[in-house]
Amino acid sequence: MTIDSHTTESRRKARSARNVPALVLCAIDDAMAQAWRTLLSTRRPRVQVHRGSVLDIEAQAVVSPANSYGWMRGGIDAVYARAFPGIEERVRKAILNTHGGELPVGEALAVPTGETMPAWLISAPTMREPGELLAEDTVHPYLAARAVFELWRDREVDPGRPAAEAIDVIAMPGLGTGVGGVDPQNCARQVAVAWDEVFGG
Repeated sequence: MTIDSHTTESRRKARSARNVPALVLCAIDDAMAQAWRTLLSTRRPRVQVHRGSVLDIEAQAVVSPANSYGWMRGGIDAVYARAFPGIEERVRKAILNTHGGELPVGEALAVPTGETMPAWLISAPTMREPGELLAEDTVHPYLAARAVFELWRDREVDPGRPAAEAIDVIAMPGLGTGVGGVDPQNCARQVAVAWDEVFGG
């Protein structure tokens, strides 16, 4: 066994020992907080609910339920843009470099925030165009959540550094529940399905 393969095997074992991230579901209103609480169960032991800002959480990553082009001018994305100077430019550059300028709904990428904590912003679009009102039967919250969870499980945040090693805690706001108009209960159900599909439940 080579040193490289031994290192890879060690990392694989470390990831399997902690096979899910801690997920903190954040809500700034009662309706979203109540909806998130439906995800709390013994089958999802590392899932928690926080009534307050996503930036209150000591997390290695925060989720941006962005648009496909990486514009961060409204809702929680505007909050991130103020908190992490230059983050919109970094997100748009990463989208350009990896997806030709448009990150499809159902895909996610991690971008450094420039801060110690959270060190990463996970851009996971819930809409193609900025300010898009989503259809009542949309599955975009599910697609965005699944993309976040699969990024954590399968991808690297830096070359040779798996996301599962770099990120223990993910802070997630409502997905599509602001400008997108998704009902909080619908969002919570879809995030639960995505979690159980990726991590088991």
